[in-house]
Amino acid sequence: LPAVFTGDGAAAGSYGYTNSGYSVYEEENDRLTESLRTKVSAIKSLSIEIGTEVKNQNKMLSEMENDFDSTGGLLGATMGRLRTLSRGSQTKLLCYMMLFSLFVFFVIYWIIKLR
Repeated sequence: LPAVFTGDGAAAGSYGYTNSGYSVYEEENDRLTESLRTKVSAIKSLSIEIGTEVKNQNKMLSEMENDFDSTGGLLGATMGRLRTLSRGSQTKLLCYMMLFSLFVFFVIYWIIKLR
């Protein structure tokens, strides 16, 4: 009997064997595909969490920048007042400020020494 060939060049009699080989490969493919799908899903959820965290961090940085700007403005205004105070003829007030600073320093020193 001559061998009958199918369209892919395999003999018709070995069709069952070829089918079982393909099914093993298909099962392996399905298992690998499911594994890949799980990994892609995990990476997707992780990237979404990273995006959310980045948005929160950017919001916090923006708020911190606004706080630093307002603090810088307040500090600049205070420094301007101190310059005005030091340029003027208000040496008496400057002397009082120095005495007050020394008093606060000694009070803090005394409190630390008692501990």
